[in-house]
Amino acid sequence: MNWKKVALAAGVGALAGYVVKEQLSNSQSVTPEKALKIAKEAFKKQGPISGSWIYMRPEELNKNGINYDVYRGGVSKQEDGKTSQFEFYIDTETGTIVDVAETTA
Repeated sequence: MNWKKVALAAGVGALAGYVVKEQLSNSQSVTPEKALKIAKEAFKKQGPISGSWIYMRPEELNKNGINYDVYRGGVSKQEDGKTSQFEFYIDTETGTIVDVAETTA
């Protein structure tokens, strides 16, 4: 067997393994756009929303002694003629809403 063929096969195998690993890790994380969609769908269950936003960079949040990498965003809703604003945090890996709080304008 030629050593060049063995080296080439090993290189191709390593590259293929790296590509598969990256694809699997990327498919498990939540994009900011997906996080905003999750939040909007959750808020819409309680009535229409009038606006929304999300920071595109993940932040760290400590909730009940547990650290989460989260996206922070907000939603505005019209309720009884007044605007209510809510801030939310969504886990970047699972897409779980970790915390929601009403903000004062």
